[in-house]
Amino acid sequence: MLKVIISGGGTGGHIFPAIAIANALKAKYNQVEILFVGAIGKMEMEKVPAAGYKIEGLNITGIQRKISIGNLAFPFRLLKSIWRSRQIIKSFKPNVVVGVGGFASGPLLYAASKLNIPALIQEQNSYPGITNKLLAKRVQVICVAYDHMDTFFPKEKIKLTGNPVRNDILNLSGKRERALAYFNLKEGYQTLFVTGGSLGSRTINESILKNIESFAAQNIQLIWQTGKAFIGTAQDAVAKHADKGIYAFDFVTKMDYAYAVADLVVSRAGASSVSELSLVNKAAILIPYPLAAEDHQTKNAMALVNYNAAVLLKDEDAKEKLGDIVLDLMNNEEKRHKLEHNIMRLAIKDSAEVIAAEVYRLATADK
Repeated sequence: MLKVIISGGGTGGHIFPAIAIANALKAKYNQVEILFVGAIGKMEMEKVPAAGYKIEGLNITGIQRKISIGNLAFPFRLLKSIWRSRQIIKSFKPNVVVGVGGFASGPLLYAASKLNIPALIQEQNSYPGITNKLLAKRVQVICVAYDHMDTFFPKEKIKLTGNPVRNDILNLSGKRERALAYFNLKEGYQTLFVTGGSLGSRTINESILKNIESFAAQNIQLIWQTGKAFIGTAQDAVAKHADKGIYAFDFVTKMDYAYAVADLVVSRAGASSVSELSLVNKAAILIPYPLAAEDHQTKNAMALVNYNAAVLLKDEDAKEKLGDIVLDLMNNEEKRHKLEHNIMRLAIKDSAEVIAAEVYRLATADK
């Protein structure tokens, strides 16, 4: 029996790759038992059980960048989380542990290294966070999605695998007609898909809100994922434009359908979003979250922009410029197709399966 712990979470950008790796392990190997370890109060505690997996929670949070009383408690939470991680590892007895980033990943992988359990990091971004940099010397394999990561990690440990994505988006063939019906959209009209990530983006939401009337006037249909905090405002704004195919959702569960009908995508530049856009070959306007650690979203976006595979718009310029850029691209089919062609060339396929094979190799290396 292959026993694997997968740790991390916090955002969909960590959770969905983790679930994709778990699904690939189950599909590839007959006897495998998987346990997730996440942070109490974070979205993995809901999303992982919904995907059919067991999860244990650690009482761990990150350090606030601004001065905060909560930071005083961080060392105690960290030590307690390491102790709890040791308990989980000794009880579950994994052959290998996998860290995908997020608060829980650090304590779990640190504890595993102390207990001589082989470990693998899956680094999604083009610029790694502090936790993975620190863990790099303790793990055996580091799976990355971008070239030139030996700037941050030992070259001999790196495997270029790409980022795992949700299985349902890997094949969009034949889904367009079903997607049109699902979103109540009309064939023959251009469609814009907007997503600020699973939690939503205030900047992107306010920028779209400003341009609703322009999109309606140009007969541009809209699938707008707002996150829970903005959905009320968004639904009020789109209510009078339903006949134009303009809709707002707090969360889009059928991402494959959204991609299948999209002529253009507006998105943050999280690692999973960038990887998904590459695999579905969609022209995209990327608006990096400016407060992401080490500004890694801008670096993710530039990995595409440098190949003319996406358009970069700074967060601070979005409210003023997003509408015009959307309209320009919608009216320039040649430019959109060039972006689609270039982003397709950057896609790395079968990432989850490749990482699953590395997990299995690590687990069985001494057998």
